[in-house]
Amino acid sequence: MKQVVQNYKSGELAVLDVPVPGCKPGGVLVRSAFSLISTGTEMMKVSEAGMSMLGKARSRPDQVAKVMQSVATNGVPATYRKVMGKLDSYTPLGYSLCGVVEQVGAGIDDVKVGDLVACAGNEHALHAELNWVPKNLYAPVPDGLAPRHAAFGTVGSIAMQGVRQGEPQLGEVALVIGLGLIGQLVVQLLAAAGVRVVGADPDPARCELAEGLGAAAAGDPGSTAVETAVAELTDGHGVDQVYLAAGGGSNQPVELAARLCRDRGRVVDIGKCRLDLPWNAYYEKELDVRFSRSYGPGRYDPEYELQGRDYPIGYVRWTERRNLACFLDLMARGKVDVEPLISHVADFDDAVETYQRLKDGELKAVAVLFRYPEQPEAATEAPSVAVPEVKAKPSPARAAKTPVRLAFVGAGNYATSMLLPHLAQREGVELSTVVTTTALSGANAQRKFGFKEATTDLDAVLGDKSVDAVFVVTRHSSHAELTRQALLAGKTVFVEKPLALSEDELAGVLAAVEESGNDRLQVGFNRRFAPLLQEAKTRFGARSGPAHLRYLVNAGRLDHGSWYLQQGSEGSRFVGEGGHFIDTASWLLDADPVSVYATATSGNEDLQVVLRYPDGSTATISYVTSGPSGFPKETLDLVADGRALRLDDFVRASVYGRKKWVSSRLPKARDKGQNAELAAFVKAVRTGEPMPVPLQSLVATTAATLAVQAGLAGGAPVTLARSR
Repeated sequence: MKQVVQNYKSGELAVLDVPVPGCKPGGVLVRSAFSLISTGTEMMKVSEAGMSMLGKARSRPDQVAKVMQSVATNGVPATYRKVMGKLDSYTPLGYSLCGVVEQVGAGIDDVKVGDLVACAGNEHALHAELNWVPKNLYAPVPDGLAPRHAAFGTVGSIAMQGVRQGEPQLGEVALVIGLGLIGQLVVQLLAAAGVRVVGADPDPARCELAEGLGAAAAGDPGSTAVETAVAELTDGHGVDQVYLAAGGGSNQPVELAARLCRDRGRVVDIGKCRLDLPWNAYYEKELDVRFSRSYGPGRYDPEYELQGRDYPIGYVRWTERRNLACFLDLMARGKVDVEPLISHVADFDDAVETYQRLKDGELKAVAVLFRYPEQPEAATEAPSVAVPEVKAKPSPARAAKTPVRLAFVGAGNYATSMLLPHLAQREGVELSTVVTTTALSGANAQRKFGFKEATTDLDAVLGDKSVDAVFVVTRHSSHAELTRQALLAGKTVFVEKPLALSEDELAGVLAAVEESGNDRLQVGFNRRFAPLLQEAKTRFGARSGPAHLRYLVNAGRLDHGSWYLQQGSEGSRFVGEGGHFIDTASWLLDADPVSVYATATSGNEDLQVVLRYPDGSTATISYVTSGPSGFPKETLDLVADGRALRLDDFVRASVYGRKKWVSSRLPKARDKGQNAELAAFVKAVRTGEPMPVPLQSLVATTAATLAVQAGLAGGAPVTLARSR
């Protein structure tokens, strides 16, 4: 299928051929009929992409702050690779469309194939021929409403949420500053609610359009026309509400709002404009400044948007989806008219030219629609989840010169920043196929790392006898099932941690090993391969007595909206990454733990995990999220037999004993072992030698990680006993 994309680094716009997205449970696959260009938000993004790197940094200081934090935590080279990888990737455009349901995922019963729906979301309602849209981000289109009008549903919801924040009352007077697409819709919604509206915009054509759509008056904010209209309509008191729907770097909108608003009036920010509030003006009138967050309640909440968990209507009357449905209903009943806002309708194949005309100012428009072909090709079937009936055989030894053919399932940030850069440069490795559920991520990985093919069909990869090994680098909830399928298909498997989120999932993986006879499995526990830590362990030497290990992990807090916080589906944060630290401790102590004791602060955010080993050694892992951001992320101490080993965040290591050894400080980057780990894995695949880490060790680490949660629930040590 085709999709409009942009490279944020170079500014390049393209209509790209990408794989068809799979139809996952909890949503529908929609074939686009019309999609709307947001001439404000999208064109701002397009313009930013054309800036220099310095210009991009100045326009997004929030992202610069995140980069600096990453430098402090991961070092300059790793951060540079991560940032440049993100910048030099195709990103999608679009967030408002109307289309026809082509396939219905499991759990969906409110629409059927062939139904017309309006869709929202900057990850799900893209300028693409096909989109997978979760339940709470689509709404059925009422009978009689034209598809080209229904494509306005998302931007209409944005305008509606802004109006709701202003709490307009019958007979009040409102001022709308900025009469672009959102501003024009706000004008109509206020007029439909019985509010008299004054508009302000420097473009005379937009002022005339607003008056035709219900504004009592509209004019240039720099003239006296707006002030005169406000004075006449309010008897000199000032407007009850001001809606800031303007963009740009001027502070004129907030100053005008203060001047024309009545005492204790309300100012609602909908657009992205400069907000240097003149303190005296806002203080003396005690103005109520409010912000409107996108489409409404539910926005940026992954449990609402992705998992379909609705808010009770008695507590949250107007959610994203209810706003979307309400706006569609208003259009269907003729209360809002979007036809006068449509300046241009372009064929989807002409998308790049249309964006360029908008950027150059050649095309003056309030709203522009993309029109998609009326008779598209039939959609590709979503990949099946049936387990292939394949009998695994022991992997034969391979000739050293034979390329190892690898497939990736998943191409997210970790895969593209920490794994694929090493593999793409490795001699004797061929990147065969990348499998993703979102088409664009697969296309990006194919372009950047040289995969021969990008697809959404997992079964095709598992059935491809030329693929030697499969990398599972997806969200945690899918690791065990994908690993199980790949093992049964006879593939060597590299799965990023965690291997499993529950004892049942772990048992399922082991059952696949037993059924297939295929034990060629590696979990991404990379720290044991870190060169600095390996040298420190060698210098520490063998020990005769028990040891005590202390591992402090300053994990830090997650950004709001991170999928790591979705504990219901993705497991706890420690289950997700705690295996790293347990594996490192067990490798240093040359044994698997026999018991686990765990305690936690309120909310299980800061954990203390004590592992006991057969020879009496102990390892204490302090996993904290409340530490300072400037403190090192990982520090480790190992003490035994009158000797001590210390690791400082993979930057420096030291060993104290009869002689003292201190490594030179790494000048460039923290090497946490990914490259060496991948080298060992590829060698094992190529030669048929044993896997770099014994399967029993991987299982023991996973079981210990899972035991932490059981220990927190029970409040007592958990014994780890081997069983069959």
